[in-house]
Amino acid sequence: MKKVVIAPQGFKESLSGMQIAEAMSLGVQRVWPDAETVLIPVADGGDGTLQALVDSSGGEVRTANVEDAIGRPITAEWGALGDATTAVIEVASAVGLARLSPDERDVRNASTFGIGQLFTHALDAGFSNFIIGVGGSATNDGGAGMIQAMGGNLTDKNGEELPRGGIALSSLASIDISSMDPRMLHADIVVACDVNNPLCGPRGASAIFGPQKGATFQDVQELDAALANYSEVIAKDLNTDVAEIPGAGASGGLGAGLMGFFGARLRLGADIVLEAVSLEEHLIDADLVIVGEGQFDRSTVFNKSPVAVAQRAKKHGTPVIGIAGSLGAGFREVHQHGIDAVFSLVNRPMSLKAAMEDTKRLVAIATEEACRAVSLKT
Repeated sequence: MKKVVIAPQGFKESLSGMQIAEAMSLGVQRVWPDAETVLIPVADGGDGTLQALVDSSGGEVRTANVEDAIGRPITAEWGALGDATTAVIEVASAVGLARLSPDERDVRNASTFGIGQLFTHALDAGFSNFIIGVGGSATNDGGAGMIQAMGGNLTDKNGEELPRGGIALSSLASIDISSMDPRMLHADIVVACDVNNPLCGPRGASAIFGPQKGATFQDVQELDAALANYSEVIAKDLNTDVAEIPGAGASGGLGAGLMGFFGARLRLGADIVLEAVSLEEHLIDADLVIVGEGQFDRSTVFNKSPVAVAQRAKKHGTPVIGIAGSLGAGFREVHQHGIDAVFSLVNRPMSLKAAMEDTKRLVAIATEEACRAVSLKT
């Protein structure tokens, strides 16, 4: 075994992608001490995307003082990539649902204001290209708060500025972006998105994602109507139709805001990350590829990075093994998508807490055993 490409995701609430890759490398070296291990942490646009891109580019994680979804001051992270022109913003870092306790969730009034503040902070630091990971938001305002934070004016029929939040968009009558930060005219924005939901309707932001954020049936109906009005005013004042664009409903309609106001492009998160880390180049002469994530299950086959990596490896006929924290329902479906064998790091009865506290050692052991299986002569 000459060259092993190690390309895992981070394990949520445990270790980063790079830490998992380092543990996997330890396991590989125990079996093949002379093997070249190439560590390429990856992600799919959700959790870990910022860290994976920062690690692979030689960049750094920076912080900014912004407001969370309900207006509280917080410190959020963003990524300054090694090219010194590209910034990575994870929506969840600023206005994420995980930042709120269940009784703090307020999907009617939650705002993306903090995202606009992150944009401004990165622009002030000299960045003009942006990769936006849109998963995990607590908001349903179509990106309206983001626009307000950057100088745009959203007003009702009386010319009064709207309060923050998605429900206020039911009163929106006019959008004026003449005072919005002019630097955004020259910004290039790519949205890492693995959903194709439209902005409104039965598959829209409010109906599909609203309940996850605490929306009641009545909330869903009212928020959907508010976003429909929002899209009509965008079409009237900006001459842009965002209502039916696939992905417009991502992150509570933030996809629509990013496309409608800034001309952002939506791409699969895994594709963005794998291109950024130059995965294809490293796969050309690889003898084995190792992927991983917290759990392999049926959802893994839907645009998740382990399968995205595996499919690229199969273009070169390279075997792929996967290491996961656990194996959930439908995990065997990954075999039809390029992952030849999967191994769980749970090697004895243990609690989730115990497994998460010992992840590095367990990943190394699971990887070692997987590599021993690969090295068997038949």
